[in-house]
Amino acid sequence: MQIEIDLLSKIPIYVQIIDQVKHMIATGSLEPGDQLPTVRQLATDLRVNFNTIARAYRMLDEEGLISTQHGRGTFILPPSTEENGERLRRQDIEWLTRHYLNEAAGLDYSAEEVRKIFDRYVNQWIKGGAPPPEHRQ
Repeated sequence: MQIEIDLLSKIPIYVQIIDQVKHMIATGSLEPGDQLPTVRQLATDLRVNFNTIARAYRMLDEEGLISTQHGRGTFILPPSTEENGERLRRQDIEWLTRHYLNEAAGLDYSAEEVRKIFDRYVNQWIKGGAPPPEHRQ
């Protein structure tokens, strides 16, 4: 499981962890039954406080996304309903959008500059039936 923490972000670390775990579930990188690292292991790997990881896991557990089984570990749960799967997909696109906008703002792009570029690529996607290929200019 690859989680990256941005210590300069205004988004709290536990929220970054929650968002990334949800993203991995929504994209299939984490599947029902997959085991997550222990709280201590992830805290060590990310070099963050144990309580930060525990808070993220507790909130994911409360949402019904993971289950911690004492002595066995923490596992990804299957979506309880199709509606929950769709909710995760919506949350994932919202996370991706927030991340994109935060990155653009951090690079001092104006909202109007971002909108123009975004609209251009969305329009290309609509016309071509597929998202534009990833590339750097």
